[in-house]
Amino acid sequence: MTIPHDIPFESPLRTPVETPEVLDRREGPYGEVVLRRHGELLQIIANGCFLMDTSDGRSERLLVDAALGALPGDREAPDLLIGGLGVGFSLVHAVGSRWGRITVVERERAVVDWHRDGPLAAISGRSLADPRTDVVEADLLDHLRETSDTFDAVCLDIDNGPGWTVTEGNESLYSPAGLAGCARVLRPGGVLAVWSAQPSPEFEGTLRNAGFQRVRTEEIPVARGVPDVVHLAVRPG
Repeated sequence: MTIPHDIPFESPLRTPVETPEVLDRREGPYGEVVLRRHGELLQIIANGCFLMDTSDGRSERLLVDAALGALPGDREAPDLLIGGLGVGFSLVHAVGSRWGRITVVERERAVVDWHRDGPLAAISGRSLADPRTDVVEADLLDHLRETSDTFDAVCLDIDNGPGWTVTEGNESLYSPAGLAGCARVLRPGGVLAVWSAQPSPEFEGTLRNAGFQRVRTEEIPVARGVPDVVHLAVRPG
C-alpha cells in the first residue's frame, strides 16, 4: 500500500504505552506488596504477581450476593466475615446490602493504610466509616483460631483462590484445617463463599470432606480465558 505524503502516518508500534506508576511499595511479613496506578486503574501486586485491580468488581459483588442468597430467608441483618480487604469492592457491596455486623480481616498493614488514608479511600472510605464495619489487622488463619465471634457467612477473597496461590502459606487456608477454622466461626446453617480465579473440582471435594453441605460453584464470565468462580458451601444445621 502506498501512503500519500500529505497524510500523516503513525505506526501502531510507535503508539505510546502508558507506564504503570508505583504509588507505594512495602516490604511486609509476607513479602512485597505494591500499589500502582495504570491509567485510571489502581492495582495491587504481591511479590511481583498481579492480584487485583479496580477495573470491575463483578466477582466481588457476586461473592457477597451469593453468600447472602444462600442463607435462610429468616435471618435479618446477618453477620458477615470477609477475608481480605483487596481493593474494597466486597466491603462496599456488603455495606450497601442488608448485612448486619461486617468484619474484614486483612493481614497486610499496607493495604489497610491505602484504604484508610491512601488512594483506595475514594472507593471504600464511606464503607470503612459505616458503624457496622470493623477492620481487623491479622492473619485470617490466626483470627479463625482465636476469635470468639461467630457469623452467618464467611466470604474469602484471599490470593487467587484455592488452586493458584501467590503468597506462601495461603494454601493452608483451603486445606482441611483451614476449612475447619471457617466452620468453627460459622453458625449452624451458615454459608462459606470462596472466590477463585479458576474452577476447582478438587476444592469442591475438599469442602465436602470437611463436612460442608450443598456444595456448588457459580461461574463469573470474563472477557477472555477461564471464568472466575465462587465456591459455595453450607455448614450443617
